[in-house]
Amino acid sequence: MLQSRQIQAFRAVMVTGTMTGAAEAIRVTQPAISRLIRDLEAEVGFPLFDRRGNLVKPTADARALLTEVERSFVGLERILTFAKDLRSGQGGTVKIAALPAMAAGFLPRFVAAYSRQRPRINILISGMSSNDVRLAVEEGQFDLGFTAYHPGLKGYPWRRSSLAVTPLNDGAVVAMQPDHHLTRRSVLRAEDLEDEALILLSAFSANAHPLGTALQSAIRRAPIETPLATIACVLVSAGAGIAIVDRFSASEFVGRNVVVRPFEPSSIIGTAIVTPRQRSLSIVASEFQAAFVEHVRRFLE
Repeated sequence: MLQSRQIQAFRAVMVTGTMTGAAEAIRVTQPAISRLIRDLEAEVGFPLFDRRGNLVKPTADARALLTEVERSFVGLERILTFAKDLRSGQGGTVKIAALPAMAAGFLPRFVAAYSRQRPRINILISGMSSNDVRLAVEEGQFDLGFTAYHPGLKGYPWRRSSLAVTPLNDGAVVAMQPDHHLTRRSVLRAEDLEDEALILLSAFSANAHPLGTALQSAIRRAPIETPLATIACVLVSAGAGIAIVDRFSASEFVGRNVVVRPFEPSSIIGTAIVTPRQRSLSIVASEFQAAFVEHVRRFLE
């Protein structure tokens, strides 16, 4: 039966031109190389080399066989290279599901820089609602999910034993136009917003959310409501009012007729990475997550 070691020895002799060179190339003894070549010749049924003392000269049939062997070795080399890339985190695929606040700008900007450093990694990004993100990660459709997160909210749907949660510890900010009178303050609180035209995120209109409770008086003056922080920021830029949003969404609009100030308490808005508990992440997905968390840490500082 044809063995891969015989093929390896044959290729080494053809490439190096000598039995000695072939032995060194695949790290075996010269008698072992000679035995492998003899076994291969017995298997294929014709001579591969003309032997003249220590010299070997490939036959025409050997040269023809090498063409086919090289095709196979190219495939094997590609497999080996791919495996090495997987091991080093330089190859493979990462599938990411993200809520719009993250998918609209902050995450793609990070992915663009990350991909330049690791061009052989395939990255898929899909934007969807937080609940859909969690379901998709649970079902194994995605490796990582970016979802809204608030640890103090009772009954919040991220509380699933099948998901591991990594909070990103991002606080809320108030987005407003640069000439707004509240920009004179370094930090804003709920009572500062009571007389302002508030662009309200739909999640905060529910009494169950702590921000909804904190903003009860201001919510009565909220003429516009939207489910997406990105839309809220566009409305702020257009002069429709002010909005409390996450820092990731706001970062895409700072300098575009929008400035931000921290809102206290800062833990009211949150984002987290969710991963499946029952399935281990690939090396490349684990390294992507670690790099992103470090990027967020530097950004929030």
